[in-house]
Amino acid sequence: MIGMDILQPVVALLAWTMVMWVWMYATRIPAMNKAGIDAKTLVGGEGSSLRAKLPYSVSWKADNYNHLHEAPTLFYAVALVLAITGTGDGLNTTIAWAYVALRVLHSIVQATWNRVAVRFALFALSSLALMALILHAAIAVFHG
Repeated sequence: MIGMDILQPVVALLAWTMVMWVWMYATRIPAMNKAGIDAKTLVGGEGSSLRAKLPYSVSWKADNYNHLHEAPTLFYAVALVLAITGTGDGLNTTIAWAYVALRVLHSIVQATWNRVAVRFALFALSSLALMALILHAAIAVFHG
């Protein structure tokens, strides 16, 4: 179908988000056990309340999982607009794949090494890709 190629990077980022969910719990649950935290007795609070009790590197995965529910929501919306308007192929698909690659790199950096300057550079580049997609969607919707 015309313009639907952009749905491939959408599904890829959705799948990556689930990879981060698995990675988060694969590190968080053993760390909680090691710290003597019994999840069955926890009442209220938030995941952030565990930050002081767990190693930083464990929290980094949770932080990234949360980040994958912020700016990427705009990506999902703009990709759907581009697909619906039939303009989600060609250059827009290439930009979408670049966005996904940058977000995956951002995740890997944040979850392992967590150098803020590198994370920021990747986030800024992904934001530029997102802005380009939004511009193209605006052109398609308002001048199509």
